[in-house]
Parts: sequence; structure tokens; C-alpha cells
Amino acid sequence: MRNSTSPTPSAGAPRRLSRRTLLGSSAAAVGAAAAATTLSACGGGSASGKVQLDYWLWDANQLPAYAQAIDLFMERNPDIDVRITQMGWDDYWTKLTAGFVAEAGPDVFTDHLGRYPEFVKLQVISPLDDFEPIAEIPDDQFKEGLQDLWTGSDGKKYGVPKDYDTIAIFYDKALLSEAGVAPEDLDALDWNPQDGGSYEKMLAHLTVDKNGKRGDEAGFDPKAIKTYGMAADPSIDYVGQSSWSGFAFSTGWTFTNERTWGTAFNYDDPKFQETVDWYFGLVDKGFLAPFGTFGDSSPKQSQLQAHSAALALDGSWMISTYRNLADVDLGITSLPSGPIGTPMSMFNGLGDSMSIQSEHKEEAARLIAFLGSNDSQEIIGGRTVVFPASDAGTDAAVAAYKKKGLDVTPFTDRVDKGETGLYPLVEHAAEISSIMQSAFDRLWMRQIQASDFTSFNDRVNALFT
Repeated sequence: MRNSTSPTPSAGAPRRLSRRTLLGSSAAAVGAAAAATTLSACGGGSASGKVQLDYWLWDANQLPAYAQAIDLFMERNPDIDVRITQMGWDDYWTKLTAGFVAEAGPDVFTDHLGRYPEFVKLQVISPLDDFEPIAEIPDDQFKEGLQDLWTGSDGKKYGVPKDYDTIAIFYDKALLSEAGVAPEDLDALDWNPQDGGSYEKMLAHLTVDKNGKRGDEAGFDPKAIKTYGMAADPSIDYVGQSSWSGFAFSTGWTFTNERTWGTAFNYDDPKFQETVDWYFGLVDKGFLAPFGTFGDSSPKQSQLQAHSAALALDGSWMISTYRNLADVDLGITSLPSGPIGTPMSMFNGLGDSMSIQSEHKEEAARLIAFLGSNDSQEIIGGRTVVFPASDAGTDAAVAAYKKKGLDVTPFTDRVDKGETGLYPLVEHAAEISSIMQSAFDRLWMRQIQASDFTSFNDRVNALFT
């Protein structure tokens, strides 16, 4: 098997391996495609006479696990040779779009919920229902809700789930100890949008100004902070996956009028507006960094490591990055319970999709089905990079993390208990992002009020009329 790879970021490196929604427009991507000249065609025949499939993914940390799983696939399918190509996030989507334009992309590729609705609309990915290996996948193979996310508005499957992610809180036990806080003190926090509940009280206590005063002490200066209570993303987008979304879900709020493929957003809902008013209001109190304080070179894990922040809300795909931070005695706890009485996390998942241009769709379907099988998912789980989509894969991941001394159940409990809200699966993702990014940036900069989101919501909903 031949791998085309870019260097894997070192553990704890400042570059964040993000699952953010693709923000670039199709026009920009297609324009970049015109300049692409180094793409190889979908599949083909190898020198050995085998069918050759191209498989693309973007996460360098997942490459070794997928290489191992695909080696097993080729061992069981000696008529197929799979070539894996891994690229960084930005290059990945540019070259994938270029491949569709030039009819020279991969046969199978890792897909994202923020992107595949556009691919379906452009008819560049293949529905998978009629391929026998995929049709034979049991209905209960994957965590509940994951296959729904990869089912188009036409009822057809355009991806097979490969993994999922949820959000929890990372912290350094040593910093908590300095504050006189025990790890178990974080385990039963509650939150509400009126006064922030016991969660905000904890943020206040963990925030320290440059004079050594804590946020719950007299004389605290919210304009001169050494350690913020909560780490800040370099930017916060319209889904707020690892920032405000869990708080909003815990009020009973939902993104759209339908569970999937909604046609009206709810940014005008008072529950949402109260949530983001509280969240970004933490800036005024000194518990969250002002807009632009931390950039791409200082992501959340770096803030935690440098004690620039005490708590970091982040995704399960980042567990290994946090675990490998030097001089951090890592702990993980759940998000606080909200007004509905439980914690809530966004539930997102990647899938494997097939190019409609593939010359070897039957073989590609065999590969996709295998990557969703327990044999493959257990390999992926054992590598402790992500939580695979199946129960068997997740169990393998939890056991492997436990052997490394890390309890990751704050992530998996949300799924097992049904305490999740789905990533907003909709059309017009790029346009929605373009409209809403300004709103979130300006609210974070304290230039607008949360009530102003109603007018932005009207602009978003106009896209569906």
C-alpha cells in the first residue's frame, strides 16, 4: 500500500486539528481547482493487475490506524489495492473539489456534514443504498442517530458513519489544586443563562488577574487577566461546536425546525439569545478572553498548558493532543447540567463517501462497508484517536484509553444517555456561515446585542425560500 502523506503534527503542537465546517464557497474552491495540476485519476488498475482504489483523508493522526485497517481489508480482498492519500484540512477540500472538476479525485473519501449536502446537490457523490455490501450493514451497527446524519433529504445514504465526536471539559489537576479545587468539584456543576449557576461561580474562582486576585475576590481586575476561567477558540462559528452549543442545547433549544434537513433556523429563539448573551458576557466579567486575544498559534490546548486558561471545552478528537501535553496532569469532566436537568453536547460524525466518478464502485462499496465493520472499527478505536461509530469500536477506544490511565466516559456518556444535540444538517452551509460569522464576531467584540441575532436569522432563513 502506497501512502502519500504530509508530516504529522507533533503531540501538543499549537496547530489545532479542527472539525470546523468548511467555510470557503464553492466558487472559490472551483477557482482553485483550475490551478490544480497534480491529481491522479479515480482508481484504475495497478501494475499487479489488481483494481486500485484511492482513499483520501485529512487527519494525519488517524492515518496509522486507517493504514492498519486497510491492510487488513486488502488481505481479505486480494483483488484490490488501496492507495491512501492524507492532506491537511485546507488542501484537502481544495484538491477534492479540483478532483471532481477534473474527474480525477478519489474513489472513497472522508466526508464532513458541513460539506456533503453541497456534494449531493452537485451530484458528485454516489448514493450507496443499492450496493450489496452496504445494504448488508445491520441497522443497529452504529450509534443511534449517526446514519441519520448521512441520509440525504431524498432518503438515500450518501455516507457510512466512521466515527463521532462529543464535547467535554479538559483541565490540569495541578492548576485546580493551586485553586483549592478537587476534580470531583467539577463533576456536578450546573448552569443557567441568568446567573451562570455553579459553573460560573467555578469560572470566577479559577480566573486570576495579574495581581493574583481571583474572580470571586474583592479587588479583582477583569481587564488584566493572567488565567481565564475558560479557554477561548481562535474563532467561533455558527455551530459553536466546542463553545456555546452545549449550553444552548441544555436549554432545550435546537438549531432548526427539523431534526435533520431543517429549513428554518432558530437564532431568534429567546433561549438561544439568552445563552449567547451569557456566554459572550463572560468577556465583560474577565472569565473569557476578549475577541482576538488568542489566535491560531495559541489554541485551547496551548492555553491550558500555559495556564492561560483553567478549563478547556473541546472535542473528543482532541483527547490524544491534550493527553500528550507536557507538564499537564490531565483530567476530563462533563459539561455542566443545564436548565433541562442534564448536560448536553453536540453530536457530530464523519462518514465515508464514494465519488460518482469512480470507475470501480462495487470495489469502493466493499471498502466503505469494511471501514464501517467491527473488525475495522476496533482497530481504529484501539489507536485512541477518535471514537469509532460502532459500539464495538467505541468500547475498544474506551478500554485503550483506560490502559493509558485516562477516563474518557465524560465524552461517551453523553451518547449513551441520549444527552446530545445534532450538528445542523442543512443546505446552504457556506452562505449561512458567511452571514452568521459577522454576528458572532461582533457579539464577541461586544458591538451588538444578542437580540440583534433576530435580523441575522431572517437573512439565513431567506436562503430557504
